[in-house]
Amino acid sequence: MIPEFEKFKGFSAKNLPKDEPLAPGHRACQGCGEVLALRMVMKALGRDVIVCNATGCMEIISSPFPQTAWNVPWIHVAFENAAAVASGVESARKALMRKGRIPKKHVDILAVGGDGATGDIGLQWISGAFERGHDLLYVCLDNEAYMNTGVQRSGCTPYGAMTTTSPPGKKSFGQATWKKNVPAIMAAHGIPYVATASPAYYLDLMNKVKKAALVNGPAYVHIYSPCPTGWGSAGERSVEYSKLAVETRVFPLYEVIEGRYIMSRKITKPKPVLDYFKGQRRFRHLTDEQISSIQNKVDVEYEKIIKLSEMT
Repeated sequence: MIPEFEKFKGFSAKNLPKDEPLAPGHRACQGCGEVLALRMVMKALGRDVIVCNATGCMEIISSPFPQTAWNVPWIHVAFENAAAVASGVESARKALMRKGRIPKKHVDILAVGGDGATGDIGLQWISGAFERGHDLLYVCLDNEAYMNTGVQRSGCTPYGAMTTTSPPGKKSFGQATWKKNVPAIMAAHGIPYVATASPAYYLDLMNKVKKAALVNGPAYVHIYSPCPTGWGSAGERSVEYSKLAVETRVFPLYEVIEGRYIMSRKITKPKPVLDYFKGQRRFRHLTDEQISSIQNKVDVEYEKIIKLSEMT
């Protein structure tokens, strides 16, 4: 077990932080699950943090000049290089503390990106930062497409989903590839801590973020983030879909602590994926045969994680 975890008692419904490092009054869409998740992340971390935010929805909605929703030091960086900038911030702070230019004090370094900034165009920057061993936390807010620029498909778009660049039609059926397993890619770097989280399970999410921040070295948290605008779903159902994604095994919750897989919530009686698809416009074109194929894939991938957890 990671030594830093021993003193951490965890958040509960009775001791949730009241401070809001990410202020209300931002310009997110109604029912945005991404900003809900980001708020939980920031409440877990508190104010001793420097945020490096990749271009994307969360950057756009939180920083319309001359206003800002951020009550902590925050840097807007390019789409692809949040991890590289966070690496530089972490290294610069070490140098400045060594030279006596700033007080010797721990500050969490947080890099934030969407699934496109993380799993596609920013992957090599993250890989480099993790390989070098920088003491930082990278959080991916996964809404399963490039939402900020018009709902284009990403490597994390689910198989069969409709986007503006993967439209269903006479010769197509939506996204033609399976969703990229980014948490597994991050775990393959051998970093101390990797986790998945959902805003429907807010205590699990906040405790994982805090544990990731306590790690001495790189850590990664991949958070499911519903997007009513891009998914064609009702805004008031975002938390419901966050829960359904877990209950149908579409989005498993687990940790990888020093290479050991640990299930956070084992689903022994899963709901059918069709329950999750209902009400999302991006899936309404799928045939029974396609849904059955997706169900089989979901079951196979979930069992792989179960087996990994039983091996360690």
